[in-house]
Amino acid sequence: MARTKPIPRKHRTSTARSEVNRARQYKRGTDNVPDVAISLMDIDSAIMYYLTDVIKPTVVDNGESVKVPIMYSSPERWAAIQKTGFMRDKKRQLILPVIAFRRTGMQKDETIPLDTMDPEEPKLHWQFERKYTDANRYDNFSIQQGLIPQREFYNVAVPDFMVLNYDFIIWTHYIEQMNKLVERINWSEGAYWGEPGKMKFRTSIDSFTDSTDVSEKERIVKTEFSVTLKGYLLPEAFNELAGPHTMQKHLTPKRLVIGTETDIDVAPLMDQILGGEAFPEAASSLSQEQTQPVVLTHPFTLTAGTGITLTNDGESYTGLTELSQTISIPQVVNTTANVQFNQVTSSALLLGASTITSAGVDGNWSVTGSLTTNGNLTVDGNTTIGGTLTAQEFHTEFVSASIMSISGSTRFGDTIDDTHYFTGSMYVSGSWNLNGNSISEISNDITLGDASSTALVTENALKTYVDQQVTDVGSFSTYLRKQYVKISTTLVNSATASFTAVTASAPGSMTSTTEHDFLFFINGQYMEHDALTIQQAASTFYLQVDTGGIGYELESDDEILAWGKFNS
Repeated sequence: MARTKPIPRKHRTSTARSEVNRARQYKRGTDNVPDVAISLMDIDSAIMYYLTDVIKPTVVDNGESVKVPIMYSSPERWAAIQKTGFMRDKKRQLILPVIAFRRTGMQKDETIPLDTMDPEEPKLHWQFERKYTDANRYDNFSIQQGLIPQREFYNVAVPDFMVLNYDFIIWTHYIEQMNKLVERINWSEGAYWGEPGKMKFRTSIDSFTDSTDVSEKERIVKTEFSVTLKGYLLPEAFNELAGPHTMQKHLTPKRLVIGTETDIDVAPLMDQILGGEAFPEAASSLSQEQTQPVVLTHPFTLTAGTGITLTNDGESYTGLTELSQTISIPQVVNTTANVQFNQVTSSALLLGASTITSAGVDGNWSVTGSLTTNGNLTVDGNTTIGGTLTAQEFHTEFVSASIMSISGSTRFGDTIDDTHYFTGSMYVSGSWNLNGNSISEISNDITLGDASSTALVTENALKTYVDQQVTDVGSFSTYLRKQYVKISTTLVNSATASFTAVTASAPGSMTSTTEHDFLFFINGQYMEHDALTIQQAASTFYLQVDTGGIGYELESDDEILAWGKFNS
């Protein structure tokens, strides 16, 4: 294979060198960096991206993998969802499967305290450093020329740390489909949601709430859950201010250090300084006897004893080198010092006019502070206590059946046949026990509503309660026997029918009358309670029908019959 003839060296040009312009590498035109802004829309988009492109919810329907659509609901759509419990398209067909979510609220993250100070000119910035860039190079040229690299700093405004809340609803046809979606979403709990190369936010998922609605025509499996997101906001409006923006760049001054190298013999220089005289060969004009120290034949050694400390313990002094010793003890011992000993053994201790021995104290002994003994204290004479006597238990030799404990508990008697008499009134603020049964109070509650197992009722409370029960029995039986049939008289609109009837009022202790106390029929067919509500207005009784939930509308020729608790 033929080779190309090389170009002469003098005609060679380096393309790489011709393109390199060191002045352009060091120009300061890139000091202005783009500002940073984080908005609520960015956080909503991060959640949408993570659900769509990371979690990628799919279900299997008729053997095919179907991608589940994800919708960010507007306030109007979310209100409709809350009313009906599901989503329909323009043709009123159910949209299944589907995931809908919305942002429900946000608040400051109190776990990260932050004071904005002046919002028009933010002063709080977080600083970080970039080591080496094109403007801050670390190469052979910089090393050879002694160029000390610059330090490149960036200041980013500290954002507002927020906690945002989102509500999610998932609808599917079958529980198996719902299980797969919940498993995939729950697996991402606690992760950082967001787009690659952009901001990411840590999320946590609350508990999942499941429900299933089954009708003759439709089956809906629904799961609701909430997401808590730890986010942060940095308004874009700050970048329009005249002061410092959300992103700033700073460079430290670059220094050029120039050094010199020398190789000079020092001896000629010293000869020149001394006037041409050479260095003397002898180190000193002193005689040999004057330069030699006195050496001890038997070295002198100090060794520390018990309780004594030496700075150079055990070192010998010979006279060749200087040796300094400092002798000390752990504490100062004099007439004004406070001396502390771990243990002192003595047959007797003399304190003023009193002598303390193992047999006792000879003389008078007065204690102005506290006296603590771990053993027994025996007093042969009388004891006078000017303050408070505190004891864990108090026993008497003559009446041993009385014990007073430190907790305040008191025991009287030692056998079950003991009898105790109290003259006057007795006040008990806590509970009392009668043959093993705890009694906390004597109650005068005439309703017996507390249902306490530790209270004794008074005669008045019991009589009043029994009398009221006798009165209520007649009201209860009358109310329970009421069952009447009414036929609608007027059709107000396609969703409301009216009756000339009045609902029976339940006694005060019973649950109020609701639509569940009635049965409704249209043209002889039972009407589902889930789609019905009732309303009483004066002498007119209204039946309101959720036409979307029941699947049809009311017509003028429909016969609507109501059976339940009406007044006759």
